[in-house]
Amino acid sequence: MSKKEFIEIYQRNIRRNGSKELLKWLEGTDFFKAPASTKYHSAHEGGLCEHSLNVYRFFYQEILQRASEFSGLKCLDTDTEEMVAVCALLHDVCKVNKYVLHSRNIKNEATGQWEKVPYYSIEENKFPYGHGEGSVWLIQRFMRLSLEESIAIRWHMGGFDDAAKGYDLSAAFRQFPNAMLLHIADMKATYLLDR
Repeated sequence: MSKKEFIEIYQRNIRRNGSKELLKWLEGTDFFKAPASTKYHSAHEGGLCEHSLNVYRFFYQEILQRASEFSGLKCLDTDTEEMVAVCALLHDVCKVNKYVLHSRNIKNEATGQWEKVPYYSIEENKFPYGHGEGSVWLIQRFMRLSLEESIAIRWHMGGFDDAAKGYDLSAAFRQFPNAMLLHIADMKATYLLDR
């Protein structure tokens, strides 16, 4: 269901040049089967797609609307629905083709029997480009991003991105409020829904 819903939202909202080619590329990767992480959130088959949809829901329905409603901020791009879909659905495309499924034996405490249990590892050296900037680079191989979209995707990890330590992240968040809102949506999805 997640793949179908992702594609429906994507095709309804993202219509710029290159979007069809990007979606075709995604379908040729493990994007719809990959986990979102090895053990922290949505660490199961299809977790990456599921997480992206959860971020979309928070970013559009709960955060973007409320931020402009309550604070008076103008958190709108030229096409809000397209910007929200691009940023939320594609913020983690840097994770495609990086996860490897393994299995290990773990003793079942209740039965005393050893059981084969699946787990994921990540191979960072397949695309050592960084997290947010890796997603921006991969997306822009197919379609152009606005500066606002690029900044939001680049800094969606906020202070959890090691590169943020030498950078004034608050300047990016002040100048591009949607970057901060995408970060909050990502954190809410990760810690509230992606169990």
